[in-house]
This record gives sequence, structure tokens and C-alpha cells, in this order.
Amino acid sequence: MGNQGRKTPRLVADRRYGKSAKTPAKSRTKPAARKPAKTARPRRRGGGGRSGGGRGPVAWIKRLFRWILRLFWVVTWRVTAVVVLVTALAVAYVYAGLPDVRALLDGRARGSVTMLDREGDVFAWRGDQFGGVVTADTVSPDLRNAVLATEDKRFYQHFGLSPRGIASAVRINLSEGRGPLSGHGGSTITQQTAKLLCLGVEYDETEWESEAEYVQDCRRGSLSRKAKEAIYAMAMEAKYSKNEILSIYLNRAYFGGGAFGVEAAAQRYFGVSAREVNAAQSAMLAGLLTAPTRLAPTTNLERSQARAATVLRLMNEQGYLTDAETQAAQDNPATLSEAAEAQAGGYFADWVMDSGPELFTRDTTEDVIIQTTLDQRMQRAAEEALDWVFENKVSEGSEAQAAIVVMSADGAVRAMVGGRKTTVTGAFNRATMAKRQTGSAFKPFVYATALELGYEPTSIVVDEPYCRNIAGSGQWCPENYDKKFHGRVPLIRALARSYNIPAVKVAESVGLDLVRQVASDFGIDNELADGPALALGASESTLLEMTGAYAGILNGGSSVTPYGLVELKLLGDDDPLMRKGGGIGERVIQQEAAQKLMGMMFEVVQSGTGGRAKLPDRQAAGKTGTTQAARDAWFLGFTADYVTGVWMGYDDNTPLKGVTGGGLPADIWRETMVRVNEGVPVSDLPMIRVEPQPQIQQQPRTQQRQDRDRGNTINRMLEELLGPAHGGQ
Repeated sequence: MGNQGRKTPRLVADRRYGKSAKTPAKSRTKPAARKPAKTARPRRRGGGGRSGGGRGPVAWIKRLFRWILRLFWVVTWRVTAVVVLVTALAVAYVYAGLPDVRALLDGRARGSVTMLDREGDVFAWRGDQFGGVVTADTVSPDLRNAVLATEDKRFYQHFGLSPRGIASAVRINLSEGRGPLSGHGGSTITQQTAKLLCLGVEYDETEWESEAEYVQDCRRGSLSRKAKEAIYAMAMEAKYSKNEILSIYLNRAYFGGGAFGVEAAAQRYFGVSAREVNAAQSAMLAGLLTAPTRLAPTTNLERSQARAATVLRLMNEQGYLTDAETQAAQDNPATLSEAAEAQAGGYFADWVMDSGPELFTRDTTEDVIIQTTLDQRMQRAAEEALDWVFENKVSEGSEAQAAIVVMSADGAVRAMVGGRKTTVTGAFNRATMAKRQTGSAFKPFVYATALELGYEPTSIVVDEPYCRNIAGSGQWCPENYDKKFHGRVPLIRALARSYNIPAVKVAESVGLDLVRQVASDFGIDNELADGPALALGASESTLLEMTGAYAGILNGGSSVTPYGLVELKLLGDDDPLMRKGGGIGERVIQQEAAQKLMGMMFEVVQSGTGGRAKLPDRQAAGKTGTTQAARDAWFLGFTADYVTGVWMGYDDNTPLKGVTGGGLPADIWRETMVRVNEGVPVSDLPMIRVEPQPQIQQQPRTQQRQDRDRGNTINRMLEELLGPAHGGQ
């Protein structure tokens, strides 16, 4: 009331702005209206604090959660930044050490050996086969697409790692009950290439016990190894183009069968270049990458074809092949080349590798080409003959083994079978490694010595009871196989019927030392027995040595060194590093003596113990051999063109049941020679033939021994071999 009519005093703001507070200028900022005072609410009974105003438990939980998120974000981005920085530095470090791409295309620790037969065709491979450099641009488009379809379909989109692929692999591993990193790895081609390069660590034989240990370390799948692999892969992506990375992979990946790189694999399995493989062949090669040893078509062709069908389906799904192209490839699956399918000369190839110079065979770091003596037609003939006899004449389930060697008269080995399993590599070779007693197959060298000293095929020896006292062994009385004595017999009949007592008598009459020397000169290079049992084949020898010794008889009496290597040169070189290391050597007996011996051995086949070896269209000569208790059975012989030796027995020396050298071994020999001589012109043996029952000639009472150009004269007088006949057949 007292204020009515008074003038309201001016406010400070009015004095400052010169305006009425009621109508402030539009350009001035309107002061914030004062909030009305809140009316105090009565406190709730039993209240434990206010629920509003951000002071309740829910608010505190929200604040705590936001604080944790902010902390997590702060820590995460800092850690991420550090990881990215460290990764970038690691990638940069690896990048700086990566070599030129051309230095990475051939990563083998050793070289390869390619073997050619006598016609110049490839028949075997050994070592780490390479074949030559290819690139992603030069290989068949089908091959490139097949590899991408099966190994890394997003290869051209990722940066070396595929998070999607890794996640998919983890999911598959967990669904199959494995650990997340066990089994499928989700690796890109770049990561696989990094692994093939062993992350840049080269093999050093001073640091590793073996190359296998080094490779195993490179293939480890630990978490730390995966991290290093990822860094190396990203560095490769920065250093090389996609096609360069793919080229490294195509050249270094293992495709089974000793083939490293697609070029070697294409040549190994199909006999064509990687530039020429079709869709079916490409799918088979790409399918090998998952399990090269198990899926190799030379190991199991059907399994390899089934895997190739899956790869063709993937190529179709990803647009690399049309439906028609896919169906055509699946209807005509890839097959092996003739050389790969035959896998010819496994035993022969192993023998060449073992007998050749170590620096250029077993331990070669170069790519070597070896021209050999092998005849693939004859190799197949020997393998087919062995299979036929065992299928048709040997009881089912028999574990007996056999070996065959076919060679020319100069010692060139044309075929070799070292056991019943013919398509093997690195197996025990019974033709070259097994030393077995030779039995009566040794007798030709006894008679060769006698003929060299002047005996004739018609010379008479008496087959009668005969005993000798052997120092340290007591009395020794040899017997004939038929347990009979046959009286006065010519040498030709004694050999044809394989009588034991005449062989012992002849050996002692000419001198065991001289028999031993002749056999050794013919190539039986083993410790020969000292006593008279030498004449009955008590000494051991290999089938290869025995066949080579018989070749010396066929060629007219000169020794031979069996050989398989004709020429060795480095890949790309025209001039060979070495030539053959065998062939005809020094003369052992005179040609006339060799021709007479051939005539005697011809009678073995015509009317003696080797009758089952008789050939239908040409002359054949040979000798049977059966050792004590029939643990070994032999037949060795020749036509005018080829010498063949056959051995049969058990690896553990179990006696053969009902088998002698004139039985199954003669059958194998005959089946082999029938096939070997197909298409070969018929020629007569270069022999001096003598009738099997000639007029009896008087044996010379004395005869000077000749040491065949050694100047060593033996003055021992030969005793007359005539004696009373004892009842025989």
C-alpha cells in the first residue's frame, strides 16, 4: 500500500543497458528465468535415499557400466594402436628381407634324377623332381583356376589373410570336435606360400639333424607360428604381386611322387607340360595339394580321380567351368601316362641309383638325366611271366619269392625283377642284394675250367661212390640227387643230368684253386668255398652276378661287368659327364672252350634237367640249380641274343616244397624268354654241338695246366678218371 504512486527505482540492468527490463532489445540476450523454488516433499518413511536425481542404485550401475565401457575403449584403442604399430614394423622388417621373386621359384634342397630307357623314353624318376619354372600366366588357365577354386577362392581380394576363411575353419573344427586351430586352418595361398618358404629360414645341414626335421619344424601349427606366418604373408602381399605369389606357390608346392611344382607333376603323371593340361588333369593336380602322398595317382588312381571330381564341381560352382565342360571332364577323368602307369623298372632304377656315382644320384643337388640299358618291353615281359607262373602254377597264398634278370651278352641289363611286387620303390631287391647258395648252377664253371685245360665234352668220368676226408669236418661223401650211381659217363651227360660226383671229381682233377679263379674271373665276386663242395655250389652269389657270369659264356669266354648306366649328364647340358661303367672285360677261357660248354649246356635243355625251359622256336642252353634242402632253386640260360637268370626261394630260407631248378624256375625262365624273344629274328647259338652219347674217348693221363696268359704253370698230373661201373640208370 505504501508503495503505491511511487516510481519504481531503476534496476542495475536498466542502468547498464539503458532500456526497460520489461522490453529488452531483440539483440540482447534474455536472462535465464529463475526456476521456482521446489517445494520440499515429505521424506518417505523407511526411505533409504532418493530414487530420483541420479542417486539411486540403478543409476550407479549405469554409471559403473559406462565407466567400464569408457575404460575398455581407452585401453582397446591404445592396445590396438600398439599392435598395429608393432605389426607394421614387423611387416616392414620382413618386407626389407624378402628376395627377388625369381630366387624363390625352386626351393628344393636336392636335385632330381630322370631315367631314360634304351630308346630315350622316360621310365623312372628319383629325387626331388622340378621340371622347370612356370608362372601363373604361363600355366594352363584350367590349372590356375582349379588351384584357386580348391585352395583360395578369394585370393585376388584379400590382403594375405582371410578373416572369413579363418572363422569358417574355426567353426568347422569346433563342429567336428577338434580344437579351433586343429584341422582346417583357413590359410590363404599366400599363407601356404609363406609356409613353403619356411618363413624365409633356409635349410642348414649344420643346424638340423635331417632335412625331414627341418621340414617338420616349418609345418608346425602353433599359435606363435601362425602369427609369424600372418606377418610374413602380409609382407609378401606388400612386396610381390598376386600373380608372383601364385607363381611361387605353383613352383614350390609338393604334388606327390617326388614332384615339386606343377611342371614336374604334369610331366610325372601325364607326360605333358603344365601349359597343356586339360580341365580333368588340372583338377587332379589341384586335388593333390590337400594330401599329395595319399592322393597321388600312382598310389591310388581311383581315389585321385574321385578327388578331381570334387575339384571340378568347385570350379563349376565358382564359374570357371560351364555345366557342359564340367560334365565332359567328369565323364573323361584324367589317366596316367604310359610311363607313369607302368612304373617300369622300379628295382632296376633303384639299382642304377645305388650303383651310380653318389654325387650325381643319391646325393645330387643338380637335375640329372641318366640314359640306361632298360628295355621296357622286356621289363613287362619279365613281370608278366612271373605273374603268370605264380597265378597258374604256384599254390595260392604261397609266400615264396622270385627274381629275374635279363641282359645282353655284353652285360647290359635289359630287365630286372627283384620280387613278386613289381611296382615298388626302395624295396629289397632279391636280384642284387640277396646272396644265396648257387647249387648246381655253379657247375658250368667247373666244366669251363676242364674244357680250357683240354678236356672234351666226350671225356669220361666215373660216377661211383666217392668220399673225402675234410680237415675239421671228417668224412664227406657227395651223392647224386637221384641217390644212384651211373658208372662211366661223358662230361656232357654228367652236366646235362647234373650228376654231383663227376662234378666233384672233375673239379679236383683240374684243381679247386683254378676252378675258383675261373669263376671269380667270370664275375662271381664272393668268397668261394675252399673244399670240394665248391663244385656243387656251396658258395653264395647274387642273381645279377650269376647272370653276368653266364653272359661271359655266351659272348665266347670273356668276362662282363653288368651295367645299367649308359650316359649321365646334367639337365640342359649336351655333353655327358660320364658314360657306361661296364661291359665286356678280359678273356677268361678260349672261345672254343666256351662254344663247347654252350653245346653241353644246350643238352641240359634238350635232354637233361632243364627240359621245361625248352623254347618252341629257337635254341636255348642253360643250367638248373637246387641247393641243400631245396632252400634255393635256380635256372640260368641263354638264347643267341639274351641271357636270363631266375632265382626262387623264401626270404627266411624256408625249404621249397617239391621245387627244383628244373621246375618252377625253368617255367619262369621259359615264359620270360618266350615273351622277350617275340619279334626277335631266330638265330642259332654260337656253340659246338656234341652228341650226348658219343664214342668213349680215353682221358689223357697227364696234362699241363695253363693259367691263361698269367704265366703260371701247374705241374700237377691228372689221374685217369676211369673206374669200374656201378649200377645206374
